[in-house]
Amino acid sequence: MKSWRLIVDRTPLPGALNMAVDEVLFRSLGAEPETVLRFYRWARPTASLGYSQSAERVLDLDYCRRNGIDVVRRITGGKIVLHDREVTYSIASSDTAIFSATLADSYRLISLALVRGLAKMGLTAGLAGPAPETYRKGGLPCFAYPARDEIEIQGRKIVGSAQKRLGGRFLQHGSIPLESDEEILKKISLLGEPNAEMKMISLSEALGRTVEFEWAVERLVEGMAEFFGVALRSQPLSSEESSAAVELQKKKYENEAWTRRLIRSGG
Repeated sequence: MKSWRLIVDRTPLPGALNMAVDEVLFRSLGAEPETVLRFYRWARPTASLGYSQSAERVLDLDYCRRNGIDVVRRITGGKIVLHDREVTYSIASSDTAIFSATLADSYRLISLALVRGLAKMGLTAGLAGPAPETYRKGGLPCFAYPARDEIEIQGRKIVGSAQKRLGGRFLQHGSIPLESDEEILKKISLLGEPNAEMKMISLSEALGRTVEFEWAVERLVEGMAEFFGVALRSQPLSSEESSAAVELQKKKYENEAWTRRLIRSGG
C-alpha cells in the first residue's frame, strides 16, 4: 500500500502564507513518486485570484480594502474564490501512476475522491457537466456555476478547485465552504449583474446543521484514503519548509506586483 504525507493545519493562517506553503510543497516534489495532502484554514476573509486573472477586472479592490478582505494571487488557474469559513484542501503530487499525467484525468480522480468523503458526511454529490459559455469565458466567481467535473449537490457547487501542472508534477487546491459567504462574494466581485444568482451550497446548508472544520476533515481524509487505496501518515511542516514558506510569503505573495500580475516569476 502506498503512503501519502498528511498535513492538517488547524491554526488559521494568513492567505499569503497559505499560498506560500502550497507552493513550497509543490516545489519540494522530487523525482520519486510522492504525494502530500494538506487541509487548512484562513485567518481572515481572503479573495484569491486565478493566476491569469486581472484583479482590476474581476475584483472590487476598494471594497476589499474597506472591509478588511485580503487579496492573494494563486499559481493555479481558475476564477475568484472568497476563502473564509471553509475547509481548504491541497494535493501536491508527482505520482503519475495514481493520477495520470494529464490535468483533466487527475482533476476528475480527485473530485471522485472528494465525493467519497462527502458521502461519509451523509451527502450525495456528483460531478457536473460543462458550464455555460458565459461562465467559462467571463469574469464570474468560481462558485457562480459548477464547471465540468466539479462537485455539485442538486446543481449547486460545493467544491471549487484549480490545478497547476509542470510535467508529471501538479498542485491542486480547492475550497469547500462550511458556511455560505454568497452575499460578500457578490459584493467583492465585479459581476456586472448585482442580482446574479450564485449556484453554490455550503456543507452546513447541505446537511441542515453547523459543520465544524475537524469533523469535515476527518471524513474527507477517510474518503481520500479509501478511494485511492493509500495510507496517510501525519507529518507537519518541517522547520526548513516553514522557513521557506515564510520567505516566499514575504517575497512573492505579499508583493503587490505579484498580486496585480505585474510580475510572473515563479508562477
